[in-house]
Amino acid sequence: MGVAQALGLDPLVKPARIAGLFPALAPFGPIDPRDRPERTGSPIAPPFPDLCFAAGRKTVPLLRALRRASKGRTFTVFLEDPRVGAGLADLIWVPAHDSLRGENVIVTPTTPHRLRPELLAAARQNPDLRIAALPAPRAALVLGGPSAHYRFTGADDAALAGIAQALLAQGFSVMATPSRRTAPSTVAAVRATLALAPAKAFFWDGSGDNPYAQMIANADAIVVTGDSVNMVSEALAPGVPAYVYEPTGGHAKMRRFLDGLIAGGHLRRWAGVAGMWRHEPLDATSVIAAEVARRFRVFRGV
Repeated sequence: MGVAQALGLDPLVKPARIAGLFPALAPFGPIDPRDRPERTGSPIAPPFPDLCFAAGRKTVPLLRALRRASKGRTFTVFLEDPRVGAGLADLIWVPAHDSLRGENVIVTPTTPHRLRPELLAAARQNPDLRIAALPAPRAALVLGGPSAHYRFTGADDAALAGIAQALLAQGFSVMATPSRRTAPSTVAAVRATLALAPAKAFFWDGSGDNPYAQMIANADAIVVTGDSVNMVSEALAPGVPAYVYEPTGGHAKMRRFLDGLIAGGHLRRWAGVAGMWRHEPLDATSVIAAEVARRFRVFRGV
């Protein structure tokens, strides 16, 4: 959605509701017969679009079928490694820590997202009242949660509470937000610490709109847990000091991702102190959108 919006498009969204054995067969298997283009209600029924984005392993058979049914008229874009090679789509985007390469493959250090420069600028000009009430400097603490490769143990909960305490001690106001995966124990540990300094802390508790974009836009420093490529990518959008805390567990691809950003000077591992350094904001969304536009023009012979 971020890439489509960066192109100035208002795309029609068609969720792929894939059931039965077909999710297990993806990305190599066929589409569900009920999703054939000639079937009423199929997400790839005509009229065929000029441009189609797809993301996620389960959508690979649908994109392949759409490309075939449209007889190549639809320009296809796939985000992430489809696991079936670069021939799936007209353009494929992968992050640098994935291995897929090819003439039609575009690679960026971070992932695309909706935290575009203009959105961040607007959030700074018109800050959420809950954020504006906090004295500067402000630090954002972005919390992930357990996943296939990461666990958030009691030691991790204590460490994250310690990070919140350290930021407060260094003079920051702290804005903290959980994700859908954040465990109740992590929430409780961080909230208990921030409750000790109510005038300099805000923890989004799920009520009202999540001011996540406001936190990122108005932060003078950001600390993010290293269990999500997307969360780390979004933390690098404004160009303020960004730190990662890596929870228990790990995965080789995630390690390559973090190590590459650290080597490039965009990210640092949390070591107890938030310094006031800067880095070039990373905006993969604009890079990908520009390449989609360029290749689409070539595709159409313009």
